[in-house]
Amino acid sequence: MDNAIGSWYTLDMKYPVLIHKSKFGYDVHVPSLPGCHSQGDTEKEALENIKGAIAVYLQTDTEFLRGARMREVEVAV
Repeated sequence: MDNAIGSWYTLDMKYPVLIHKSKFGYDVHVPSLPGCHSQGDTEKEALENIKGAIAVYLQTDTEFLRGARMREVEVAV
């Protein structure tokens, strides 16, 4: 597998999710990916749906941040 920047490859990752049953079905949230949510009529459906939502989130995030630089800031509270 080629790890060079810009190469296409797959990476299997696991993300903890929060699942909540409501009167409308099941809501799923990914705490480590702000704004990444999905739902389903059953718990199984909701968990399958969140996989697609995570993939779209990561693809969009990758495209949006292309060329961005990482910096650290220190904050005193």
